[in-house]
Amino acid sequence: MSKAQDTRMLILQRASELIYKQGYQATSIDEIIATTAVTKGALFYHFKNKEEMGLAIIHEIMHPGLIPYMSGSLDHPSGDIRKDLYEMMKDLLFKAPFVKVNYGCPAVNLIDEMAPLNVAFLAALKRIIQEWQDAIEAAIIKAQEEGELNKSNDPKAVATYITANYAGARNMGKMFGSGAYGLFLKGFKKFVYDLK
Repeated sequence: MSKAQDTRMLILQRASELIYKQGYQATSIDEIIATTAVTKGALFYHFKNKEEMGLAIIHEIMHPGLIPYMSGSLDHPSGDIRKDLYEMMKDLLFKAPFVKVNYGCPAVNLIDEMAPLNVAFLAALKRIIQEWQDAIEAAIIKAQEEGELNKSNDPKAVATYITANYAGARNMGKMFGSGAYGLFLKGFKKFVYDLK
């Protein structure tokens, strides 16, 4: 990487950390500059405004950071879709190294804060969730074709249910700590193992 690319990535990483802890709207450009030790001119050399920087965080930090955990168990199936779905959720809740219980999920947080206010943020965040839902749907369809699940399960409905529950579990974790994840996983396990 060139020095300019290193500086750009440093800005994105530090801004991402601040936004994750404080929220997008509560994080100022001045705070981002203070944590990176770059000048305002350098920041605006790389990003024309805060919105462009926020979108770059979604595309370049969040998306590549979350997708492997969101679809990892599905990319390497065990032969039991129920187990794969359960392991996917468990990995997301307990193994994603940059996601802290008390701050929730960075993507879910931005969806809550910015999706209703900014069309570009909505589209960028929707891409992450849609990719995840598509991976779940594809895995369910494959399991149905292989006779693991019957066709009474609506793949789109199951994928939507799973992703919505993840968002809820992350928000519960912010209030009640990681114990909420353990309780959630008990209910989630029953849900996936009840799929026929």
